[in-house]
Amino acid sequence: MIVQDIISHIEELCPLAYAEDFDNVGLLVGSNTQEVSGVLISLDTLENVVDEAIKNKCNMIVSFHPIIFSGLKKITGKTYVERVVLKAIKNDIAIYAMHTALDNSWNGVSDRICDELGLTDKSILIPQKGTIKKLITFVPKKDAETLRNALFAVGGGSIGNYDHCSFNIEGLGSFQGNEASNPTVGTKGKTHFEEEIQLGITFAKHLEGTIIRTLHENHPYEEVAYEITTLENTNQHIGMGMIGSLKKPITEMHFMTLLKTKMNVPVVRHSALSGKMIQKVAVLGGSGSFAIEHAKRAGVDAYVTADLKYHDFYKAEGQLILADIGHYESEQYTKNLLFEYLTKKIPNFAFILSAENTNPIKYS
Repeated sequence: MIVQDIISHIEELCPLAYAEDFDNVGLLVGSNTQEVSGVLISLDTLENVVDEAIKNKCNMIVSFHPIIFSGLKKITGKTYVERVVLKAIKNDIAIYAMHTALDNSWNGVSDRICDELGLTDKSILIPQKGTIKKLITFVPKKDAETLRNALFAVGGGSIGNYDHCSFNIEGLGSFQGNEASNPTVGTKGKTHFEEEIQLGITFAKHLEGTIIRTLHENHPYEEVAYEITTLENTNQHIGMGMIGSLKKPITEMHFMTLLKTKMNVPVVRHSALSGKMIQKVAVLGGSGSFAIEHAKRAGVDAYVTADLKYHDFYKAEGQLILADIGHYESEQYTKNLLFEYLTKKIPNFAFILSAENTNPIKYS
């Protein structure tokens, strides 16, 4: 088992193509060809987490948050980030982080919060734009089925809850090869007409490289004509935050008790209570003030997130309850999610769930 094997499984769950532009995700320290003796899974990579990895003979750390977020101009050990990187390098420990790629995953951070709170009928709060692409190509009629099935096999033709989707138009194609050509059908130097299918399929943007490679491997022509465009369709399964519903409405105070119990928090900061019942709930792990207006437009009764500022609470305007449960608290189950996923994908391998509480905020 090498580092890349672990990465490949993680990126099936949360392809890095869906990470936010500001983020720093992927392999941050180490080589993807390094042999892996064990993997420690943590929310953050701090010095004590690296020490924990060393103690447990793990030479790879899978961390939700990236320890290197902005550029490092020097590594002298004067900051906690520099000390972590130095210690990891000295002990040949690879560090990988996926952060907002997992935030935007259907089975990611917000989905886990929904599960903890017992929310069902889930949907994405803020679908990410530009995640659906379309391929148009032209293939001889007799070869269309082979090419179509090959593209389906690698994930082409999927949109929302449907797969094996395509559109096929019969027509007559023409081409003439020059002296350097080697045409599959027809004769070089002569215009050839061929009964063709214009084949159109949609696909998820992270599959673009695979789709193009599969197209060339399964298309009979020497020169393959195709075009790829990005669609404006809403992606139902990629994006920030989630909306879900409790099985039955509960009072606001009952909801606060539910948050404290299920999310293991000593206190919830929230906007003014209005006496309304709570059933439809939006959640977003980490800093979520940017999504308040989205939650209001979705007509939810409560929005659960973290890092809300003083003036953010005014934005509730009596339309919903804004509940801040804390940054760490909102993401605390993320490492469990990753641990469960990876142990299922690669049984009988040394995955260890970090026992370190990396929350920098304390309550007295």
